[in-house]
Amino acid sequence: MVFSGGFIILIIILAFYLISSVKILAEYERGVIFRLGRVLHQPKGPGIILVFSPIDRIVRTSLRIEAFEVPPQDLVTRDNVTVKVNAVVYFRVVDPLRAVIEVANFLYATSQLAQTTLRSVLGEVELDELLSQREKINVRLQEVLDQHTGPWGVKVTMVEVKQVDLPDQMIRAIARQAEAERERRAKVIHAEGEYMAAEKLSMAAQQIQKEPVAIQLRYLQTLVEIASEKNSTVVFPVPIDFLTSLNTLIGKMAERELKAP
Repeated sequence: MVFSGGFIILIIILAFYLISSVKILAEYERGVIFRLGRVLHQPKGPGIILVFSPIDRIVRTSLRIEAFEVPPQDLVTRDNVTVKVNAVVYFRVVDPLRAVIEVANFLYATSQLAQTTLRSVLGEVELDELLSQREKINVRLQEVLDQHTGPWGVKVTMVEVKQVDLPDQMIRAIARQAEAERERRAKVIHAEGEYMAAEKLSMAAQQIQKEPVAIQLRYLQTLVEIASEKNSTVVFPVPIDFLTSLNTLIGKMAERELKAP
């Protein structure tokens, strides 16, 4: 059989067309096919698919989790403190059809929505809550973003507030507050120690009052402690009751001398 040159050229063109129609999609990719302008009901992939141009047009969509950083946003908290906050948003496409049809550019739209949501949500909290309850705020941001991106076929998996920049005056004020708090705790601890020591001394005094000989033993123990330090001065403790009795005796003797003729 003899083939004409035009037929051979037609076969070659057809072969190149079929080869160019073969598309390979990775495991994490899906292809949304538009046939004559109308989208097919199911996305194609992964693996080998056929896209017959110009009848078909393919839009590749990745199903992997993507992350983008929200630029620093200037905002005012509920207690009127100006701060600059940035965050990181993690999301993935769960419905390629809606991600292509419902929004022109889901990545840009999610980024802009994240910036506005960050300002609105953090503007409703106080500075102390922003600094101490970061996990709660992250969950709130994730819920608000996921609620708005759900109709686009985009699932926001996590939002993390990355950094909070405070004015220098506020940093100094927080430092003074922390210092004052530490001083307050130190005074409370010292007062509690004094109170406990006073209780123990009161219990010891009651015990010594029951056994008067115990005070003499305490005197001797004090002398032993002083002598162990090899001091040249020896201090001999005198009971307070002895001094009181001595003062009383001296007072009575003085009264007798005054009454004597």
